[in-house]
Amino acid sequence: MAHTGTYSHRLQVWLLLAVVSLTVEQVDGVWPLPQQILQSADRYSLSPQLFSFTYGKDSAAQTGCSVLDAAFKRYFSIIFPDFTKGTDSVLRYLWSEPKPFVVSVSVKSRECDGYPDEDSDESYNLSVSDGQAVLRSATVWGSLRGLESFSQLVYQDDYGSYFLNKTEIVDFPRFAFRGLLLDTSRHYLPLHAILKTLDAMAYSKLNVFHWHIVDDPSFPYQSRTFPDLSNKGAFHPFTHIYTQSDVMRVIEHARMRGIRVVPEFDSPGHTQSWGKGQPDLLTPCYKGDVPTGSFGPVDPTVDTTYKFMERLLKEVKFVFPDSYVHLGGDEVSFACWQSNPNVQKFMEKMGFGKDFTKLESFYMESIMNMTAALNKTSIVWQDVFDYHERPRSKYVVEVWKQGCYLCEMRRVTKAGLKVILAAPFYLDLPIPTHSWARYYIVRPLAFRGQSMSAKH
Repeated sequence: MAHTGTYSHRLQVWLLLAVVSLTVEQVDGVWPLPQQILQSADRYSLSPQLFSFTYGKDSAAQTGCSVLDAAFKRYFSIIFPDFTKGTDSVLRYLWSEPKPFVVSVSVKSRECDGYPDEDSDESYNLSVSDGQAVLRSATVWGSLRGLESFSQLVYQDDYGSYFLNKTEIVDFPRFAFRGLLLDTSRHYLPLHAILKTLDAMAYSKLNVFHWHIVDDPSFPYQSRTFPDLSNKGAFHPFTHIYTQSDVMRVIEHARMRGIRVVPEFDSPGHTQSWGKGQPDLLTPCYKGDVPTGSFGPVDPTVDTTYKFMERLLKEVKFVFPDSYVHLGGDEVSFACWQSNPNVQKFMEKMGFGKDFTKLESFYMESIMNMTAALNKTSIVWQDVFDYHERPRSKYVVEVWKQGCYLCEMRRVTKAGLKVILAAPFYLDLPIPTHSWARYYIVRPLAFRGQSMSAKH
């Protein structure tokens, strides 16, 4: 009997320790921080076998909604990463007695087959209580943000049991345009790396993939209209390109996560790779009266340039569904234009004198008119605005230069244009890791601008 009593005492101590160890603090690390979040110590256990997503009875979207059907499967795996059907340990739930838990999703709009855009409503309300979570949103894009927040509420104890706390969230994004730029020209990125990046964007509720797809070093986009652009301009014409199928896969992967894909075809500078597959597109550089054999920016003085750009932009409209296209316009070196006798004659004919910013403005205005005719909104780097502060057409200015970028924001919004702020967010700058805090102290609206600036 003494032996049994000792064993019983040890078991009681072990049980006490187990119960103490199961007292895990609630998780309140929803990222980014919701507009309103209220949590209590009330805690509910989850079992993968007893967990399910469903559509609310009042939801306009129901089973068959491509975006949410896929999201339910994806988020089940995210919430229960180590669960495999039939292998879940009974010991895991020895102390928690899990009950069925249902996440009910109700959406006001039944639109499930479209693409997110600049006016997409990403707001949502999430209420977590005993046995259920109710997620309400106006659109499927808001539901995706709510599902991401829900997944972040779930946590595990030392024994692998899943829990979440009673929670109320009211949330909407502060900025409609929350972008991440990837440069796939200077460093070719395989398709799987781009898809993983889109996954990571969804985890942080970023919603615009700015695909800087081509540049000076290489032209990896495989054009249907101009196949030689990648055949001759890519690092390798077969292994280092993005086929039309690849691009479609990126766009669909992004759509399923509520992410827009905005391509950038930067010109007239940053186009050395373009010239390899498109003869007579770039400006020949001269030394005196003799061509040097090198080439500068796109030649803005010949009709063939504009015919080429029009056909390329028509293809971009067909391939990329987003209403925005980035036309670049930054860092144009004028040296080659200055050296070229044909450009000099064109400048004289147009009355530009020796002001080559007027020549760039002429070129950019022309291709922005093309995009407008294609029902696309142009985004350009701030250089274009700096050279042409009284725009005849509406476009979006991306502020990228260091210095007083808020001063630039004020000038752009005062001109009645929308603005995207990129200047303080370059993640590739070689800085010590302890300086990461500087990205979090940026106040994009800390200037006296127009109310529309708050949207972007």
